[in-house]
Amino acid sequence: MILGVGIDLVNINRIERLLKIWGDRFKKRVFSQGEIDNCERYERSSERFAANFAVKEAFFKAVGGGFKTNIRLLDIEVLRDKYGKPYVNLYGKAKYVSEIMKMNVIHVSISHDGDYATAVVVLEG
Repeated sequence: MILGVGIDLVNINRIERLLKIWGDRFKKRVFSQGEIDNCERYERSSERFAANFAVKEAFFKAVGGGFKTNIRLLDIEVLRDKYGKPYVNLYGKAKYVSEIMKMNVIHVSISHDGDYATAVVVLEG
């Protein structure tokens, strides 16, 4: 059963500006060390950071409460498997909410082109 669907669109240049202005401070407030390491392996890392940010926002929308649930951005970790397919690890309040909602699977799809990165999250129970 589908429990929730979320979608988000992020302007890559906006994330690029935040990375330039705030650097590691921004990264460490929003992304896990695993996400940072993964994104920084790529020449245009801002594209990867923007895509991960879009997943986190799409997850909030799929849950339905977004920031009202007190889920932190760091509670949602977006990584890639050995084939490059994105997946999500949940921690803290996000994990708690997933247990309450009885989520079994979190489907994630990411795309980026030009100035934008987008993500779709489908929660299945």
